[in-house]
Amino acid sequence: MVLALAYVAAAVWRKVSEQLRVEDVGLAVVGLFLCSAAMQRLTSKGPMIWPVLGIIPTLFFHLEDIYEWATGAIVRAGGTFPFRGMWFGNCYGVMTVDPAKIEYMLKTRFANFPKGRYYRERFAELLGDGIFNADDEAWKEQRRAAAGEMHSGRFAEYSAGTITSLVHGKLLVVLHKLSRTRENVDLQDLFLRFTFDNICMAAFGVDPGCLAVDLPVVPFAKAFEQATELTLFRFIVPPFVWKVMRRFDVGSERRLKDAVRTVHKFAEKTVVDRRAEFESRKGSTCDRSDLLSRLIEAETEEDDNGGCTKPKFSNKFLKDFCISFILAGRDTSSVALAWFFWLLTDHPHVEERILREVSDTIKRRQHRVHDLNHVIFTVDELKRMDYLQAAISESLRLYPSVPIDFKEAMEDDVFPDGTAVKKGARVFYSIYSMARMESIWGKDCGEFRPERWIKDGMFATESQFKYTVFNAGPRLCVGKKFAYMQMKMVAASILLRYHVEVVKGHKVAPKMTTTLYMKDGLQVTFIERDDLVAVH
Repeated sequence: MVLALAYVAAAVWRKVSEQLRVEDVGLAVVGLFLCSAAMQRLTSKGPMIWPVLGIIPTLFFHLEDIYEWATGAIVRAGGTFPFRGMWFGNCYGVMTVDPAKIEYMLKTRFANFPKGRYYRERFAELLGDGIFNADDEAWKEQRRAAAGEMHSGRFAEYSAGTITSLVHGKLLVVLHKLSRTRENVDLQDLFLRFTFDNICMAAFGVDPGCLAVDLPVVPFAKAFEQATELTLFRFIVPPFVWKVMRRFDVGSERRLKDAVRTVHKFAEKTVVDRRAEFESRKGSTCDRSDLLSRLIEAETEEDDNGGCTKPKFSNKFLKDFCISFILAGRDTSSVALAWFFWLLTDHPHVEERILREVSDTIKRRQHRVHDLNHVIFTVDELKRMDYLQAAISESLRLYPSVPIDFKEAMEDDVFPDGTAVKKGARVFYSIYSMARMESIWGKDCGEFRPERWIKDGMFATESQFKYTVFNAGPRLCVGKKFAYMQMKMVAASILLRYHVEVVKGHKVAPKMTTTLYMKDGLQVTFIERDDLVAVH
């Protein structure tokens, strides 16, 4: 009986196959594809999820305006939408701008939403197990070490000194030369040089010299920049592309390996030399107050027998920690300052109000100022510049240094509004898009309006889950105070002396990377101010 049925089935199949043509099969597949796509479009609130390819074609069509497209898609979806990648790619999750979901993920259920393997795998070569790439206990240990040292009075005093020294000893010297020659310069590059020197001095106690008057190419800085950009490339291409390239040591992966080798060689030598200096001075790094020296000095602990000491942190730990610190501090402040000065060019009334605040700060001094070159702002004076902080915060709101971030669900979970996320899902939250949500910031959300941060004449903070520029919850940036002091010192010192003018015809647009670089930099000229205009 079974054999008879099989024989009949085979005969039927032969008959059908004789009538079928390749074109018919192709047409049927296309029909199924289109029907599936149409059904998805009609039933889903989010962007187009294609059969087989998932969201990839949709992203590809919007590479040139990815952040604005994402914002529009989120608005149309009501604040949250699901996505998936290619079949068998194991990429799925949700995109959101909902502060309640972000708080749930970054605070309430913090342990269930770490950076995750996807993130750590891409930064593994450059950052190792550094704080910027760590989860769980490894992250906690480094967080404790970072918070303990960065919040100490000794480090605060040292970091303020390094910022002041760099601004007046290097940055303003370069700007003076540029203003006299009326030479164009890429302001984004200039700020990257400044922040790199600054963060290396804060982390390692070493000045790489990127901000010398001739703006030289510094091997360590160049290698660090290349390593960062090539690592970010891994977030853009599918894993099977960069992993194959890494396996055969070709293309961008070979360049990444060479750049990382240079970065690690510099960092390792600095750590070894500093530890040797510490040991030669019998447990003291003399007057050094950089983060590396402070960690080495504070790391010793008694062993079980008492009296003897042993290192608490390995050389690898210190190397990874400091490299993470440089990565976190180099790009974020420099990019933020570039967008800030660009916004001022279109909002002269904001620049005028900042100048009034700066001028009032100088007038409060006991002694009259006759030469702007002698004006060096103190930490207390910078703290009192509320409107400047409001303007920087507003600039960061609209153009956050990290435009999109994500976490990975360790286990199945459900957000407060009932949205379910499966184990392994990636939850993206668009910080760039949040700034453009009327439901979060009101009708004027798209406007650059520093006044939204002023309450009763004073700067007023917002919920960290509404304003996630400095992350939020347990991962709230430990360098937030350092970053604000750095940006305020740079902005106030420059604006007091110069008007910054964007070169006519220069187009500004964000670059699609994990940091919101300007695609073609920011070409500007510096115009020296009249002393009377600036101070009186």
